Amino acid sequence: MRLVRILALGLLSCLAVGVRAAEDKPLPAPHVKAKLICHDCHQKEKPTTAAVPDEACMICHGDYPAMKALTKDAKPNPHDPPRTEVHASITCTDCHRQHKPPVVKCLECHEGKFAFKIK
Repeated sequence: MRLVRILALGLLSCLAVGVRAAEDKPLPAPHVKAKLICHDCHQKEKPTTAAVPDEACMICHGDYPAMKALTKDAKPNPHDPPRTEVHASITCTDCHRQHKPPVVKCLECHEGKFAFKIK
């Protein structure tokens, strides 16, 4: 019985640390204002560790054609990359990382060729 209590306490401690670590990660102001919580974007089964699928982003931000239209004046348009195998694997969170500063994924291969501002 004592072992069960110790194991249960250990499990609860690990869960509390995981939730606290997730809460410490900042979210962009629009997501805070919308009162989003972890499983709104992450999978409900693993709300603090699961990758965010593009489909979760599209619920609020629109699909690829909508994003392409929104950034149509950008040259090149970051939401309309060439249709190549390399570009096919790029996801929303490759650039728009919500718990870290955004990055310009294009510059990993095309250094110095573009000047994007990512929101």
